[in-house]
Amino acid sequence: MLLRGIRLGEVERILLDPDSPRILGLDVLCGDGWNRFLPFSTVRLAGRGIEIDSALTMLDSRELAFYVSRSRSLAAVAELADAVVGVGGALVVPLGTPC
Repeated sequence: MLLRGIRLGEVERILLDPDSPRILGLDVLCGDGWNRFLPFSTVRLAGRGIEIDSALTMLDSRELAFYVSRSRSLAAVAELADAVVGVGGALVVPLGTPC
């Protein structure tokens, strides 16, 4: 994850809406060793990574715990393994991908 070309951290988990295939946000391990929640609505997809405009969009561990308890991890949803990110964080499974 980059902020104006500066690496701030690594995405550890992609958190999904519990009822639909849509990304709520990201669990990011930051350079200071703390995990933070990054709302998906604040990121820009850039090549194979993500960029943000402000580090202030990353929320602390209390907010991360809130979202983790009310979401599901992309890694736990096998049918979305080949999904691509669509508009607004919607996950779309390409045609011809077995479900």
